[in-house]
Amino acid sequence: MIAGLVSLERNEDALVMFKHMQDISLMPTGLTFVSLMGSCSDAKIAAQIHSLVVKHGLQDCTSVSNAAITMYSHCNDFKAILLVFDRIKERDVVSWNSIIAYYAQQDNMFGEAILAYLAMQREQVFPDQFTLGSLLSNSHSVIDVEMILSIAIKSGLILKIEVSNSLISSLSMFGEIERAYRFFRDNMLSKNLVTWNAIISGCQSNGLPVQGLNLFSELMGIGLTPNASTLSIVLSLCATIPSLPHGKQIHGYILKFGLFFEYSSLGNTLIALYSKCGVLHWSVRVFQIMTVRQRQQVLRDVVTWNSMISAYAQHGKGREAVRCFEMMTDSGGIEPDKATFTGVLSACSHAGLVKDGIQMFNSMVNTYDIKPGVEHFSCIVDILSRAGYLDEAEKMVKEKKVVEIEESTVWWGLFSSCAAHGNARLGRIVAGILLETEKDNPAVYVMLSNIYADAGKWEESASVRELMQRYRVVKQPGSSWIRSS
Repeated sequence: MIAGLVSLERNEDALVMFKHMQDISLMPTGLTFVSLMGSCSDAKIAAQIHSLVVKHGLQDCTSVSNAAITMYSHCNDFKAILLVFDRIKERDVVSWNSIIAYYAQQDNMFGEAILAYLAMQREQVFPDQFTLGSLLSNSHSVIDVEMILSIAIKSGLILKIEVSNSLISSLSMFGEIERAYRFFRDNMLSKNLVTWNAIISGCQSNGLPVQGLNLFSELMGIGLTPNASTLSIVLSLCATIPSLPHGKQIHGYILKFGLFFEYSSLGNTLIALYSKCGVLHWSVRVFQIMTVRQRQQVLRDVVTWNSMISAYAQHGKGREAVRCFEMMTDSGGIEPDKATFTGVLSACSHAGLVKDGIQMFNSMVNTYDIKPGVEHFSCIVDILSRAGYLDEAEKMVKEKKVVEIEESTVWWGLFSSCAAHGNARLGRIVAGILLETEKDNPAVYVMLSNIYADAGKWEESASVRELMQRYRVVKQPGSSWIRSS
């Protein structure tokens, strides 16, 4: 019963059932704890479950310890993971796969994942398709992929479809889409839906939307049934082209098979699709339909709100984007994230909503305790600069208490505004900052020279041109082509 509830993602009900089991003095087994641990992501509950494992003397059971590693991985409790792993007396391939997967999924621990793999070899535990699949899926470079591929070929695990699918995804992720496609065509004896999703997604991420749609047509032709992931990818392909007719066909398929109310991701992608195809009112319609409750589940999630806010921003509907943000925060239950503020600040920037933009930025920092990134600073600087508040924009960029600005994107935005508003004083300061990292970029010199010239400061403009000659910075000549019929 507990395992069944967990499989249905009714985790709270599973815990209630376990509590009832204890109340009637039924002894839990290792399988009981394996089921509970696989669904737990709350650190406090995880510690309680693990203490019961020890109480019942099951801590030496390898399968239970493996489940504990998975549980603590969900809780991101690194110390607990290592403690459990180190105490396993008889580590099997699942034990090693669990620790390797955890290392591989962390941002800066891929090297530790490789070291764990080597330690696994020393203990004479042989890898399986999940070992190599995990390493491939989380590779940090093409060199990593090549290394793991050689292991897969030598061990024969390349024939396992899980490894092949991970290889296609990894090659695509690093821009090796042609190699991924050749492997897909020439080396895979069998393909499943995950295979097709991987190669179609690879086309999408590598700027090949037409090829991706052709592959989707081929998938449908051989009788495979696409899932929500497939359809989301294909809708993104339609948005990239953009192709409204193809998008409408996919939308029809989703409605025909009753998938719309099952997966929020499909509605979210449809909102983005219709926005990029220029039919904002259809985006709004999809968004409105997603308020309907189906099977006790509200379809809207944070991505839904972000998609709608971004759609308004793309169409220059700044006030509508702000109202959508306010509806989101007033509805309760869903808090805005970084992407939300990127969308609404961008909308304020394009619409010239200075007051709203400043309020949104302050709300992000003070109300939601979100650390602004470069994209947020770019928007707020653009908002202030477009309104002519260049000194305020300069002060905002120089404020180091909120975020360290390393990228030049924000400074370039401010520099362009100096040119637009003829602010030579600030333009000189920003140019100096940009030249610290882009000393050979002729665009900095040319723009500063033009700023001085527009302000009537001809001597300063000439001095900048002389600096270009002294440092041998060369502006590439422009050219135009005229095609005659």
